[in-house]
Amino acid sequence: MISSVYHQPVLRERVIELLAPVQNGVYVDATVGLGGHSGDIVKMIGAGGRLIGIDRDDEALREAGERLSDNRVILRKGSFADMENMLLKESISEVDGILFDLGVSMMQLKNLERGFSFASDKRLDMRMDREQRLSAWEIVNRYSERDLDRIMREFGEERLSRKIAKAITGQRDK
Repeated sequence: MISSVYHQPVLRERVIELLAPVQNGVYVDATVGLGGHSGDIVKMIGAGGRLIGIDRDDEALREAGERLSDNRVILRKGSFADMENMLLKESISEVDGILFDLGVSMMQLKNLERGFSFASDKRLDMRMDREQRLSAWEIVNRYSERDLDRIMREFGEERLSRKIAKAITGQRDK
C-alpha cells in the first residue's frame, strides 16, 4: 500500500486546460500513474463520461484504483502501445482525448526497493512492470561494452557513452 505517498500531478491546470474534458466524454489516461490528472478529468466528464486509465506499474494502479473508485473509471494494466486493443475490448472505438504523462514518478524514485535510484545500495531494477523479465541490473552487468555504448548513445543521447560503457565493463572485473 502506498496511499501515504503525496502526489502532485505535473502542470495540472495546464494539462486540464489543454485536454478540455467535456460532459459525457470518453478519455484515456495512457499513463495513469497515481491518478492525479485522472481525478480532475473524472470531475469534469459528468455521469455519462468514461475514463480509461492504463499503466504498467501494479503499485500505481492499486493507488489509482483507490483514488479513482468510480464506476465511470476503467483501469487496465498494460502499455499504452496496446491502447487500441484495450479500448476495443471495452467496446470503445472513439475517444475525446488522450493524456500521456511520460516519465518516472516520484513514487518510483523514492521507493528504493524499485531500484530507480543510484543513491542506494539496492539492486538496480528500473522496471515499470515488475513482471517484465529484463531489469537494469541484467543490462549493466551482462551486456557487452559495445551494446552499452549503443544504448546510451542512441536512447540517452549521451556524448560520453563509449567512456561510460568502458568504465562499467571495467568495474565488472573488480
